Amino acid sequence: MSTSPILINASLLEQLSQEAKSNERLRKNYNLHPTLTDPVQRLLHALVPGTQIPIHRHPATDEVYILLSGRLRVFFYNEHKAITDTFTLDPREGQYGLQIPAGQWHTLEVVEEGSVIFEVKQGPYSPLTPSDILE
Repeated sequence: MSTSPILINASLLEQLSQEAKSNERLRKNYNLHPTLTDPVQRLLHALVPGTQIPIHRHPATDEVYILLSGRLRVFFYNEHKAITDTFTLDPREGQYGLQIPAGQWHTLEVVEEGSVIFEVKQGPYSPLTPSDILE
């Protein structure tokens, strides 16, 4: 476990955004938690317009997004793949973040280059299973 502080500043967000642009998935994660077994998963996600995030859910944990830069939309769905709610996050408009309840189907659309979210959810890390992806 690192005891060094990690400064979350414009330089770090820009670096992550540049790495996301060159990543085939058009996104870059930066874990702030020391291990995947940590009881609290804390990370930054740099996201580029066009990245594809499947409609998914986390059955056992809430998830919190705080948008640090950029603009994005978060979509909630029901089990029939119908949109039930839409949220636009843009810190310049006072829309900073969103708590996504456990079990809620969701995805997001990146509206603006340079979008970076701070995400928090209960650990340990658990990869999505096929039953947690809405095809």
